[in-house]
Amino acid sequence: MAQEPSKIASFRKWVVDHKLRAVGCLWLTGIGSSIAYNWSRPNMKTSVKIIHARLHAQAFTLAALAGAAAVEYYDHRFNPEAKVDKFTSQYIARADKD
Repeated sequence: MAQEPSKIASFRKWVVDHKLRAVGCLWLTGIGSSIAYNWSRPNMKTSVKIIHARLHAQAFTLAALAGAAAVEYYDHRFNPEAKVDKFTSQYIARADKD
């Protein structure tokens, strides 16, 4: 019987296959929770609430992009079967061309 992959391994594979969707979901969750949190604070003006929500969303986006880059690096570094698409292969340095 083949072993079933762990939840972490299957989640990592999903993130590798759907990087932009993962970043978008994290951004949407971050902006939604930030707006909900800021709207629960009655002492702030609406414009300040929106600015804070936008700043939080930018931080979440940067964190998600850094996470996606780390997953991509890990996948290409430690997974010999990692796929390289035709656009990425144009920019990979080849040892035989040096």
